[in-house]
Amino acid sequence: MRFYLPLRDNAGGAFPARMFRAVEAELSGRFGGVTAHLQSPASGLWHDGGEMHADDVVIFEVLTQDGDRDWWSAYRARLAHDFRQKSILMMLQPVEVV
Repeated sequence: MRFYLPLRDNAGGAFPARMFRAVEAELSGRFGGVTAHLQSPASGLWHDGGEMHADDVVIFEVLTQDGDRDWWSAYRARLAHDFRQKSILMMLQPVEVV
């Protein structure tokens, strides 16, 4: 699973670091590990309602064989609420570790 969280809310205010640490702690506790790209934020652009939007985002990755869509859907909704977003982009992809 890979997902993106914004560094700032829609008014430009930075989310506190503790919010990202809480995501790390929850995912590492549940899945035994997480990779969080916190130090080098990525830049995201997207169109919504005819307007271009931009965000600096951090990326979280979890390798798991547990593709519990119900849990991930509920978690996505909770993150969207906590980070005051319409939606959070989450991608579930099969991975082959060699």
